[in-house]
Amino acid sequence: MARSSSAHTSRLTREATRLVTLSVALHNSGSRVEDTFWESEFGISLTKLMRSGNDSAIDIALEYLSKCNPDAYEVLIEQAETASESCKIEKDDQQYDVLLIVAPVVAWTRYSIPAPALSDSDASLLKDVLRTQVLAKGARIALMPQLASLDQMPRTFCETWDWMQKLGLQALGGTNAYPSLNQEPDAVNMLADTRYLVAAVAVPKGQAIFRWQETPGEQGEGRVQALSNWIEHARPVFSRILTGCGFEIILPDAFYVSNREADRQVRPLSVKAAILWLCSVLNVEPNRLRAIIAGCGENRVDEYRIGFTQKNQSEVIYGCLWPMYEREDGQEFFEGEAAQPDTQDEIVALIKECGISDIRRLPGILAPEFCEDCGAPYFPNPSGEMVHAELPEGAEAAPTHLH
Repeated sequence: MARSSSAHTSRLTREATRLVTLSVALHNSGSRVEDTFWESEFGISLTKLMRSGNDSAIDIALEYLSKCNPDAYEVLIEQAETASESCKIEKDDQQYDVLLIVAPVVAWTRYSIPAPALSDSDASLLKDVLRTQVLAKGARIALMPQLASLDQMPRTFCETWDWMQKLGLQALGGTNAYPSLNQEPDAVNMLADTRYLVAAVAVPKGQAIFRWQETPGEQGEGRVQALSNWIEHARPVFSRILTGCGFEIILPDAFYVSNREADRQVRPLSVKAAILWLCSVLNVEPNRLRAIIAGCGENRVDEYRIGFTQKNQSEVIYGCLWPMYEREDGQEFFEGEAAQPDTQDEIVALIKECGISDIRRLPGILAPEFCEDCGAPYFPNPSGEMVHAELPEGAEAAPTHLH
């Protein structure tokens, strides 16, 4: 039973109160017919807010629901994501379904991972591969002409909506304007990071968007085949533009689900890349390193932090973050549903696979501390203290540009 929010809505703005009311109503709905009604009301309210760039109302409602009604919070998150990544656009008296999609590429290197603009030929090749291997027949597409980094991607629901609208109109021939990339801040180069190919797809209302909707296969093989075909045909292009990098290609899909999948896949690659890089810059074998794992958060583990030291030394020389998502935080599973491996066990197995045998797990939950001067996260040392990671003097301080 959802908890009532009426006792506290006076603290909310009018727009935020409306979102809270709709979230609770949709959560309490007892039929698909009623769901459709509330979803329609959501669409009107959220589109109005996103068109005006009013992220604050959504953020206020989310913050409120996260504290007093977690189930309704999940409803609002889902509706805000849906409204910002998809819409209907009318063109020449025909209504089209428009979806913002992303094709992530998780890359790793000891050099700097590029986020290059796409040449006309590379952009054309990638659009053709999307059309022929991933999207439904007849789908129209507009592609961002750059492989974007996370810092250049939309940061809010309203920014995502703006990208979806501009690229959707472009897919239908209504404009040539591209969304603006966010400015990339000065930051330490990452050993493993994600690059995003962003596009909008438009199809006549009610028709399939993806190829696996047309030929799903009895066991969902359509998605598997689409990924295989996408990897085969897109890899030569990504190999050319991600010079000096290893990479894994993720299935193009709706904006938010693909982003979350990229976040999951970058975690183990970050750990592997860190160990390989440390061995290279220190000129040591993996068995000369030690890893310390600590769960960090307030009341539960929100992320694991992994500190690396040289064996028989206590100074932390590098660190990796392993954020937690959805059911990885210890939620219960339904009867008969396979339990997921313990996250710490998964991290330990990965580090052992990379050749490090000296691994320590710290008990309890530590505070997620950051450096007040530079904002860098602290990582655990063998004594259980959260400290700044510092490479030994003379070691290469960061990934370098490939020349």
